[in-house]
Amino acid sequence: MEEFRRLTRLPAYVFNITSELKAAARKRGEDIIDFGMGNPDGATPKFIVDKLIEAAQRTTTHRYSLSRGIPRLRKAICTWYKTRYDVDLNPETEAIVTIGSKEGIAHLCLAVLDGEDTVAVPNPSYPIHIFGPVIAGSKIQSIALDDVTDQEQLIAQLEYELPRMSPRPKLLILNFPANPTTQCVDLSFFERLVPLCKELGIYIVHDLAYADIVFDGYRAPSILEVPGAKDIAVEFFTLSKSYNMPGWRVGFMVGSPKLVYALGRIKSYFDYGTFTPIQVASIAALEGPQDCVKDITRIYKCRRDVLVPGLNKLGWNVDLPKATMFAWARIPEQFRSMGSIDFSKKLLLEAKVAVSPGVGFGDHGDTHVRFSLIENEERTRQALRGIKQMFKSA
Repeated sequence: MEEFRRLTRLPAYVFNITSELKAAARKRGEDIIDFGMGNPDGATPKFIVDKLIEAAQRTTTHRYSLSRGIPRLRKAICTWYKTRYDVDLNPETEAIVTIGSKEGIAHLCLAVLDGEDTVAVPNPSYPIHIFGPVIAGSKIQSIALDDVTDQEQLIAQLEYELPRMSPRPKLLILNFPANPTTQCVDLSFFERLVPLCKELGIYIVHDLAYADIVFDGYRAPSILEVPGAKDIAVEFFTLSKSYNMPGWRVGFMVGSPKLVYALGRIKSYFDYGTFTPIQVASIAALEGPQDCVKDITRIYKCRRDVLVPGLNKLGWNVDLPKATMFAWARIPEQFRSMGSIDFSKKLLLEAKVAVSPGVGFGDHGDTHVRFSLIENEERTRQALRGIKQMFKSA
C-alpha cells in the first residue's frame, strides 16, 4: 500500500520501547519504579478544581469556546506577566490560549513554516521542538549542545553558528529551564540573543514550561523582559507543571503580534479552544493564591535532594539541577558503550527502574538518560537500592 509520506519523516518513538518493556514487567507482577514520562503525579489544587465544577454547572459554558481563548483568561495571562516580569501585553493581540504548550508549538509551526523553511533547534531537545517543524514540512538545523556546560558557552555557540547557517533559519526554538538537560540561563543570555536574532531576521520561540519549578534561589527569566523582544519573540507557558494540571491541557503563548495572529488564524481552522470551564479554572489558578506553586516546587526539590545525591553516592556522577522536574544523567562510564536505549532496558530489567533514553531527545542525547521526579522519596530510595544492586552485579 502507498506510504503516508508525512509519517515517514517521523522516526520510531523510542520511548515506546521502554514503555512496552515496562508494561510487560508489570504484567508479570514486577514493581517498576517509574521515572520515565514527565507526568506530574500530584493532585490539582482544590480551589482550581472547585472553580471548574462551579463553571461546568452553568450550561452556558457547554457550548463551543473560542479558539484564541476567552477574553477574561487572556486578560489574566497578561496580568500574570505584568506581575511576574513587569512585561506589558495586549490581551487582544499579544496573548493566545493553547491546548497545552505542545499543541501550541505544533500549530505555530504549521502556521508559519513550509517545505522551504528551516528551523534551528538545540540537540538534545524536547521532541515537539524538533518534530513540530518536521510535521510542518520544514527541515531542522541541529545545534549540538551535548558538550555545552554553561551559559557563556551556549550563547557563544549561538553567536557563532546562527550567522553561518545556510539557509538562514526562520525560527529558533529554545526551552530554558531545559527539558531534558535542565540547563538554565539568566536574563543576560536573552539580552545578547534577541539583538542577534533581530539582526539576522530569525524569530525566537521560547518554551518557558518550567518557569516555576526552580530551586536554590534561581529565578527563570522571561525572554520578553528584554526591551523590543516582542518584535521577534513569543513565549509559551503551560499550567501543567506549576499547578499540577497536566491532563487539563491548557497553556498559552504571548509576544509577537504577528506570530500570535498566525497561531490564532490556523487554530480557527483546527479547534474551538479548550473547554470553557477549564479556562475559567485557569483564571483562578493564575489569579488565586500561589502557595500551591511553592508547595509543588518544594515536593520536586525534596525528591531531587534524595535522587541526585543518592546516585552520586553510588558513583553515578549527576549534576544537581537548579530547575525543572528532571535529572539529566550521563550514563556511567562502564555502561556508556551500550547507548541510552540498551542502558534504559538494563535499568528496567535489572534494577526495576524506568527512565527515558536520552536518544529520544535527539542523537546528541544518547550518552544520557532522563529521570523524572515523579516518584516520592520512599520509592526513590527503593530505586537507588535497585540501581546499587545492579552496579554490584555488573
